[in-house]
Amino acid sequence: MSMHNLLRRVAWFFALAGGAVACAVALMVVASIAGRSLLSRPIPGDVELTQFGIALTISLCLPWCQLHGANIIVDFFTQRLPERANRMLDGIGAILLALMCALLSLRTAAGAQAVSEAGETTMILGLPMGWNYLMLAPGLALTTLVALWQAQRLLRGLDARTADLDGAAS
Repeated sequence: MSMHNLLRRVAWFFALAGGAVACAVALMVVASIAGRSLLSRPIPGDVELTQFGIALTISLCLPWCQLHGANIIVDFFTQRLPERANRMLDGIGAILLALMCALLSLRTAAGAQAVSEAGETTMILGLPMGWNYLMLAPGLALTTLVALWQAQRLLRGLDARTADLDGAAS
């Protein structure tokens, strides 16, 4: 299996999980609003759960977004450059994104350990904060791998969003 296919499958799974979390958060918000309006009883901790759920959704969907080049790109100054120059700039950008996501992943995992050791919990539900931080690290780590894979392809002058047509390892 090529690296592209492996990254694509794992990123697809992460994106599906992220979509499921987003749907669950949406249903919970609707139920909480309905409970607040009809019964004067919202779901306790709905804001905490929404914050954690949306952060997890974003983390899980980032690799898929990066794999497909769906991040926002401001190409006002580079749109007239030759394709080779644009690929070089995109490769450098992918390296910078990989560095940032690697740092965020490591710091998120370290933060999870620190708040776990401190015994920090959420205000309303009393959920351990460490798990909330730790759940963000895998999506950030996978985004790092995707960006590194793309950077090496871009810097070699290849397309970063697809595998080679001959199926060679990418």
